[in-house]
Amino acid sequence: MNKELIEALDLLEKEKDISKDTLLEAIENSLLTACKNHFGKADNVKVTINRETGDFKVIAEKTVVEEVTDDVTEISLVNAKLKDPRYELGDVVNVEIKSKEFGRIATQNAKNVILQKIREEERKSLYNQYFEKERDIVTGIVQRYAGRNVSINLGKVDAMLMENEQVKGEIFEPTERIKLYVLEVKDTTKGPKILVSRTHPELVKRLFEAEVTEVKDGTVEIKSISREAGSRTKIAVWSNEPNVDPVGACVGVNGIRVNAIVEELRGEKIDIISWSENPAILIENALSPAKVITVLADDEEKTAKVIVPDYQLSLAIGKEGQNARLAARLTGFKIDIKSESQARELEEFAELFAYENEDEFYDNEGYEEEGYEEESYADVAYEQEALENDESIETGNEEENIDSGTEYYGVDEA
Repeated sequence: MNKELIEALDLLEKEKDISKDTLLEAIENSLLTACKNHFGKADNVKVTINRETGDFKVIAEKTVVEEVTDDVTEISLVNAKLKDPRYELGDVVNVEIKSKEFGRIATQNAKNVILQKIREEERKSLYNQYFEKERDIVTGIVQRYAGRNVSINLGKVDAMLMENEQVKGEIFEPTERIKLYVLEVKDTTKGPKILVSRTHPELVKRLFEAEVTEVKDGTVEIKSISREAGSRTKIAVWSNEPNVDPVGACVGVNGIRVNAIVEELRGEKIDIISWSENPAILIENALSPAKVITVLADDEEKTAKVIVPDYQLSLAIGKEGQNARLAARLTGFKIDIKSESQARELEEFAELFAYENEDEFYDNEGYEEEGYEEESYADVAYEQEALENDESIETGNEEENIDSGTEYYGVDEA
């Protein structure tokens, strides 16, 4: 039986990831509990278990007395001398207790102690296992819809994808495998409660870390990210190695790397731009694929005024303001976008247009001609899509769409 006990403990340790020593301690405690239930108390009882063989002994320490008043803690001198003639009054005698003598109730209680300890350790083990994955991505299998929430199996536990963490329009089929971002892991009496998300911006970041070796090893850093889940994401990347192109590393040969992420996100568009310490250059890159004439950025106030060609105004702002809104979140600047025609009518830009026939106008804020080369990865049909969806461009009347420029904040539209 003792050999079978050790084999059972080894199996539990392997399957449940529960330490064998912890289980042996649980057995010791269960025997103490059984003694307490059987004798009424167990202050003088000690349990020892051999970790290798599984042999155990339950020993009660009894004091030698002339007349016994408590059978649990005392032993008569006569009975003590039967064990060893050298015992005298006041000595302590170790008396072995046979666990077979325990009653049914005491045995049942001992069993419950062991099972409770196993459940506690299993819950703790699962919590620690998934707590390590908090703020990381996991792969789950869709189980079922619970109302508008989705139950996801992560292997040993189930997670809940709440309605507000789902991408609008995404529908999952049972047994479908999906990537999820672990928001939080809570320890509860019923086991770990795991909250996951498909909308969090960090999901995109973790997908790039998994797909792009240069991002994983730190050669390329994702400096900033802004996302409108299900529609478009912008990320700004920077290379710590002069010979590594950060945008090219994230895009991959023929777009293979970024396309794998787009596929996982079910067609969500991703713009990858180069990060710059110069806020003006960063804002220009962030507004890609729109072309920019000039950027006046105030680093202290975190505001920027941007002038774009008339025919690029709608593209710079994007459908329902999305492009400019994402750029504002990406850079952390409040961005005021105006067309060239609108800027000409404002006195604050008069000095700029005084150089419109000279190269200085286009070199403002330290720009070179090559600064206009697009550094972002964007859907080639994005510009055409924006033009088709904007009636003011079709009629040639930008003021119908934007009267005096539109301002965007890092979080919401102004």
